[in-house]
Formats: sequence, structure tokens, C-alpha cells
Amino acid sequence: MCLSLLCMTACDNRPVVDQGEEDTCENEWVVLSVKVVTAEGVAVKGATVTATSLETEQSITGVTDETGISRAVNESLAPGKTRLSAIAGSKVSSSSEVEWTCDGCHCNPEPGMVELQLNP
Repeated sequence: MCLSLLCMTACDNRPVVDQGEEDTCENEWVVLSVKVVTAEGVAVKGATVTATSLETEQSITGVTDETGISRAVNESLAPGKTRLSAIAGSKVSSSSEVEWTCDGCHCNPEPGMVELQLNP
């Protein structure tokens, strides 16, 4: 019984309709890698990275991994400029900016990676 129901739902002879052009855009967000380091250049695990769109004031916050990198910042803040900063304990970084430019599918940051140095 189950086999015949399965065949009825999976083996029907309905025509397949061509939906036109295939979507060539990937569904994954383009991300910006943000590395946080100490004044001595040592990677900081557990630093909080905040990115804020200067146009919409929307923000994304992420935490750095064991290599000091956060990949939480993504193209959802695009287009336009995004301000980045980091904090770890009482140490804060100076802010940095990236510019997101968009094509038909995605937005990409320039520069493609940012290093934020915590002030001593």
C-alpha cells in the first residue's frame, strides 16, 4: 500500500515546466572578515565586533574566534559605507570603514578584509 502511494506521488507523468532562466545568484551572504588584534599584533579571541551602516544605522554584532576573526558582518548592511569597531574588556579599537558596492546578485566590501587594532 505504501509503495503504491509513493509511486503515485513520485511517479506521476506531469510535464516539467521550464521556468526560463536559471537563477545564477547564490543564496549565501557575502561576508566581511574582520580580524581584531592587540597593539602588539596578537589575535584577540572573544572580542566584540560591531558594524553599523552609515545610511540605515542598522547594526550587526559578532564575536571573534580563536584566530581573532569574526565573519558576522555581511552584505545585509549594503549598499554604502559601514563603520566597524571592536571592543575586548576595557580595550577598544579605532573605527574603520568599508564601502559596499552591489551588482545584480550581491554586494561586496572594499576592502575585502579589515584588521582592527585595540588601543593599548
